[in-house]
This record gives sequence, structure tokens and C-alpha cells, in this order.
Amino acid sequence: MKVLTLFQDLASIRLYDNSTLRISIGATIIIKCDMDFVLYPLDVQTCAVDFGSYKYTMTDMKFHWRDDPLIFPSDFGDGFRLPRYVVSFVTDNRLNVIYYGDGNHSTARLVITLSRELRSHLLESYLPSTLFVVMSWGSFVVMPEVVPGRMVLLVTTLLSLVTMFDTIRNNSPSALELKCIEVWLISCTLFVFLALVEYFIVLFGMRYDKHWRHKKHNLDGNGGAPNRPSLFGSNKVHVTSGNDVATEEDSIAKAQHPTSQQQILTTNNGPAQVVTSTGKLRFRLVAKHVILYCGSPRGILDQVSLALFPLCFILFSVMYWISYITESRRKSMAAVI
Repeated sequence: MKVLTLFQDLASIRLYDNSTLRISIGATIIIKCDMDFVLYPLDVQTCAVDFGSYKYTMTDMKFHWRDDPLIFPSDFGDGFRLPRYVVSFVTDNRLNVIYYGDGNHSTARLVITLSRELRSHLLESYLPSTLFVVMSWGSFVVMPEVVPGRMVLLVTTLLSLVTMFDTIRNNSPSALELKCIEVWLISCTLFVFLALVEYFIVLFGMRYDKHWRHKKHNLDGNGGAPNRPSLFGSNKVHVTSGNDVATEEDSIAKAQHPTSQQQILTTNNGPAQVVTSTGKLRFRLVAKHVILYCGSPRGILDQVSLALFPLCFILFSVMYWISYITESRRKSMAAVI
């Protein structure tokens, strides 16, 4: 606290007829209070200022606010304005006591609440990041064969989000945990990254599908025909390089019921070693089926992603805002109480 001085200290004392003593002091007060920025920019900071006497205890002097409430400016003009903050003052009419060592001292408490203007954060951080995520969904309607255009769209969007995250993290206050806005930006970056992974899966499926079609064309010329892999074994014939014919049903049956020759293969230190297993064969068949499904010319995976990604992002946004706004209100109410 520093008393303002012009030619002398700005202070006065007045004694009224009703035995009321009024002391006025012009001073600058620097307040230090603990702040938690985990909910930034939805955080609400509360600072309590106690006015009391360090010398006199409660037996000698008691401090309390007058019955008529103090008047604080509700709308700050150009003369007094905090950028990006909404300031409110609340007087605590309860009896506040502080123990200094020689006894209990009475104080009159003023609670200053600082909340942020969300409009600027919505326009500068949340809206651009949301638009970047929406732009990444545009890659689902681009033909998978147009690799340069689709890759440029996804990679540029991903790099823009990473740059935005780094800028906001450097310009925002530090916290012990991930801040609210960092959770949002990381989630947006993850959505764009998953869209890029989806395109990699589509490209791999297309390559596998083209390989299968090329193999089918070659075998058709030789009088044979390959078969698309099925989920659970069938009697369809697979042609191998040595013109050996084997059915997948026989392979799975051999895995379930090993032959006597397989059962004889033993080691000196352990039981019989079975080369194939049903689980591995079925997993391989499922993987092949999924790859062919993703790389089909109809673009089925892109169609599913075009509906699934927006739905997941909307659900995440609803959960994000509900949870953080509720937590912000709960902490602000607990601080006031």
C-alpha cells in the first residue's frame, strides 16, 4: 500500500455531530493472490482484500461494512478499464477474523472477482481451430487418386494447428496441468491427424486392391481365378506360386486338429510346437478383408468417415463445454463462499 502524495499526503479526517469519525486516504494498493489457470480461458479468479488493524485486537476494535452498500462502478469507462477482464466487487458482511499471534483481529473483507472476456478467445482461438477441423473433413470428398491435393490439404491444416497451439501456449499463463484451451487444441490436432491416418489406410487399401486385380488378370489369362479372402474359411481354392492347391478350410482344420506328424515334432525341453493356429489365420483373413474394403473403388471408408468424424467432433464439443463451464462455475461459487 502506497499513500498518494501531491504536495502532501492525500488524507483527511472528519468528525461529525453524531460521533462518527471518517478517515479518507488516497492510496495505491498492490494485491497478491493465488491464481489457478487450469481452466484458462474459462477461469474465474477471486482475490480477497482484508481491511483491519494490526495493533488492536477484537476486544479493542471491530471492523465491518456500513449498512448502506458501497458503490462501485458497474461499467468502467475509458478512465479505468482492464483489457479482457470483467471485474466485480463484493463486500463480505460476515465477521472475518485473522489471528496474528497476540490475538484475533477483526477485518472487513472485500472480494474482487476477475473473469475473462470470452469473446476474444472465441474469435482468436476456438473459431479458427474449429474451422481447421472442418476443412480437414473436405479431404473425404476428394478422390483418393488425387494424392497431392488431398495431402496438401491435410498436412497444411495439421501444421497450422500445431503452430497455433505453440503460439497460444507461449502467450498464455503457466499452469501445473494442461489448460482448458490446450485440451481443445490438442483434440483438434488429433482429429486432423486421424483424418490423415484414414487417408493412409485408403491409399494402402487401394494399392492392395490394385495388386489383387492385377493378379486376377494374370491368372485369368492362365485359366485360373483368385479368390478374395473370406472371413471364416471356405472351400475356395487359392493358387500358390508352385501351383499347389489348398483350401482355407483345410488350413483352419489343420490348425484346430494337428496331424500326427505335427504332434510328433517335439523338443527335448518342451511340448510339441504347432506351426499354425486358427486365431492367426482368421485374423489374417479379417485384415485382408478390411484392407480390400477400405481400398474399394466406391470409397466406402471415406463415406463412413464423412459421417463419423463430424459426429464425434460434435459430441466432443458438447462434452467439453458442459464439463469445463460446470467446473468453472463450481470453483467460482466455492471461492465466494
